[in-house]
Amino acid sequence: MSAGAELADPRDLPDLPAWFGPLLHVAGTARARDISSFVPPPGHHRRSAVLLLFGEGPAGPDVLLTERAAGLRAHPGQVAFPGGRIEPSDAGPGAAALREAREETGLDPAGVVLVGTMPDLYLPVSDFAVTPVLAWWRDPSPVDAVDRAEVARAVRVPVAELVDPANRFLVTHPSGYVGAGFDVRGLFVWGFTAGIVDRVLALAGWERPWNRDRLEPLPAPVLAAASRSVSASDSGASRPETLDERLEDTLVQEPLTGDVS
Repeated sequence: MSAGAELADPRDLPDLPAWFGPLLHVAGTARARDISSFVPPPGHHRRSAVLLLFGEGPAGPDVLLTERAAGLRAHPGQVAFPGGRIEPSDAGPGAAALREAREETGLDPAGVVLVGTMPDLYLPVSDFAVTPVLAWWRDPSPVDAVDRAEVARAVRVPVAELVDPANRFLVTHPSGYVGAGFDVRGLFVWGFTAGIVDRVLALAGWERPWNRDRLEPLPAPVLAAASRSVSASDSGASRPETLDERLEDTLVQEPLTGDVS
C-alpha cells in the first residue's frame, strides 16, 4: 500500500492546517458512545472501516462522501463515507479504508495521510464493527464514481455547508427512529453516516445552532429503496428481516450526547 497505509504522527506533518486540530482531538479523545448509540458488544464481529477524508477545497475544509448506486441490494442510494470490509490482506483499518476509497472513487492514495482512528461503532443487524479512520487529504486528486454499479457519485462536501443551519434537520421514518439529516450538494445524508457527521461536527466544536424542531420525513424514493433492499435480502434469509431491523442497521438515534473531557 502507498504512503498513508500506516497512521502518521501529526507532529511529523508541518503542513497540517490549523483547522484540522479539533478533528485530531476528537479522534484522540472521543468514546464510542460519544458518537453512536450502537457500540460493539463483547465477542467477534465482522470488521469494516470507513474513511473520514478531510481536505482543503475551493470552499474551505471539506469531506469526501459517496452516494451508493440505486441498484445495490444493501443500502441502495444512501450517502456514505468511502470504505468497506477489512480483508485478510489489509494491514488494518487504515489500509482497508484507503483501498476501498481508491476502488470506489479513484483517488490517489499517495496524497492521503492517515492520522488517527476513532472507536469502533456497531451495525447490529449485519454484526459489523466499523472503524472510522481520520485522514488528511494533503494532495487532493480528482475523484469520481469508478464503478457506477456500486457508486453513483463521489462528492467533496464543504464543512461550511454541513454546519449551515439551513441544511440541517432531523429525519423521521415509519419505524419511529429519529436521526440527524443533512441536505447538501444534492445529497440527502441520513442514517449511520449522518450520525457520524453530526457527532464529529459537535465534538470538534464546529456545530452551529440549528433548529432541532425541524422534522423531515425520509423521502419516498429513499424509503422505497430501503424496502426493496429488505425484500431482496429476505430471499436467502432463514428469518425474514423487517424494515425496522434494516433501518436499525443504519440509523443513529436522537438524542445523542458528547463529552470529550
